[in-house]
Amino acid sequence: MRINWNKLKLFGLILVIMGLYAFSSHRSQNRTVSGMEVVFVGDQNLYITQDMVNKLLIQKFGGLENMPKEKLVLNAMEKAIEADKMVKSAQVYLTVDGELKSRIVQRTPIGRVEGDSKFYMDDEGERMPFSRVHSARVPIITGNITGESLKDVYEILKYINSDDFLRKNVIGIHVEDVARYQLKFRMDNFVVNLGSIENLEEKFNNFKAFYAKAQKDATLEKFAVVSLEFSNQVVCTKI
Repeated sequence: MRINWNKLKLFGLILVIMGLYAFSSHRSQNRTVSGMEVVFVGDQNLYITQDMVNKLLIQKFGGLENMPKEKLVLNAMEKAIEADKMVKSAQVYLTVDGELKSRIVQRTPIGRVEGDSKFYMDDEGERMPFSRVHSARVPIITGNITGESLKDVYEILKYINSDDFLRKNVIGIHVEDVARYQLKFRMDNFVVNLGSIENLEEKFNNFKAFYAKAQKDATLEKFAVVSLEFSNQVVCTKI
């Protein structure tokens, strides 16, 4: 009787693979949490800290150190972190070393509303509470603040943040009324009457051309008001 060594080798290989799989599965099932780490995606300032995230998880799910893997409900942990109003999204997973990692994307404030209620406006136009660990350096919004005017302010802030010159120099937006907005600049005493949010690109291009020329002529300090309300022109009022 001839022995088919190839079949025996294949059968043996299958047994080895099954054994390794069973061993790996057993180890995986018995894996426990060896530590916790929070990773913040991006390079922005922290409005929520690692300690705050870990404390939140412990309050919701109890002590996590040495907890068996099968007791972890990662989806529930992600939802708990995302319920924090500083967080845009979260991903929670267990590494092969048993470390529980939370990867967090924070919300990004682009304006600070100073009205009857005070809050940040984030980059999606939503309200974001102030953080007790960091204060964002963003334009301050004042004046007649309503739901309608805040929609316009959001469009202005989006444009400001897309332009390097404006982002570095605009420090405030004052709402006189719906469709009547003023801008305050960092280094200059004049205010800019923007008017409505129509034709923002044209208005700001006209303003930057005016600013460059006035800066070259050393005449910026002579103006009290710069108006962009009129079509394709910049109208200035001297001090």
